[in-house]
Amino acid sequence: MDGILCVNKPEGFTSFDVIAKMRGIARCKKIGHGGTLDPIATGVLPLYFGAATRAVDMVPGQKKEYRATFLLGQTTDTLDRTGTLLETRPVRVGRAEVLALLPRFTGEQEQLPPMYSAVSVGGRRLYDLARQGIEVERKPRRITVEELELLDGEGASYTLRILCSKGTYVRSLVSDLGEALGCGAVLTDLVRTRSGPYTLKDCITLEEAQAKREELASLLLPVETAFAHLPALSLSAHFARLFANGVRLRAEQVGSPQPGEYRVFGPDGFLGVALQDGGQLRIKRLFLGGR
Repeated sequence: MDGILCVNKPEGFTSFDVIAKMRGIARCKKIGHGGTLDPIATGVLPLYFGAATRAVDMVPGQKKEYRATFLLGQTTDTLDRTGTLLETRPVRVGRAEVLALLPRFTGEQEQLPPMYSAVSVGGRRLYDLARQGIEVERKPRRITVEELELLDGEGASYTLRILCSKGTYVRSLVSDLGEALGCGAVLTDLVRTRSGPYTLKDCITLEEAQAKREELASLLLPVETAFAHLPALSLSAHFARLFANGVRLRAEQVGSPQPGEYRVFGPDGFLGVALQDGGQLRIKRLFLGGR
């Protein structure tokens, strides 16, 4: 089995729980995922099977989109409803104040990773330290929130649509919004509606995967779909053979005038991802033999 299957992750599962479940369903050991989701979250989790796992380390930088619901007036140690309640505060703001604050949290910014996260500090995961009651200094990370839209809400509960860069912690964003409003906030529901090129429409549930286990291979998406954001470049049989053998090609010979990454195809299909730099096209990752 080689290719990509998008799963609508159920609440209560970690991303690795989904992989473990899918290994049993698909009878395939070689599976990776394209972006961690917290147990509270549901939504798009791309799974990479077989040869397609070679794409996993190339896709984390892709944009993510979420639908996030939060509650004002509370704070917890995990920044979401699963944590221990730390404080309750009166809510003296409403929809107008929430809406007016969104531009401040749109664009490039620094964000402090939460203690309950998979970030490593000194070789230890933050969530392991947090469970021991230990809080350590963390370095802010540069993130980009491209779009922040208020979808619904009034009173103390609101729902946002968030389009953001990799490494963005929605829990932290919600918590920071709550602090700026003066009352605190906790994440109560999170759905990832998009991961790179994949949306909820591309997903199946674990139950559907189980029911279709005998035909699962036919449901896998080709690995080149993970690179749909890159321009496509088609090579002749001659140049495709040279490229697959690691030969650097002159950009003007193969029609890649602009520097950057390309999806490369030969007469027999997808070859891999290439980088054009300094007037030469070279392999970044081959996917021969995989989907």
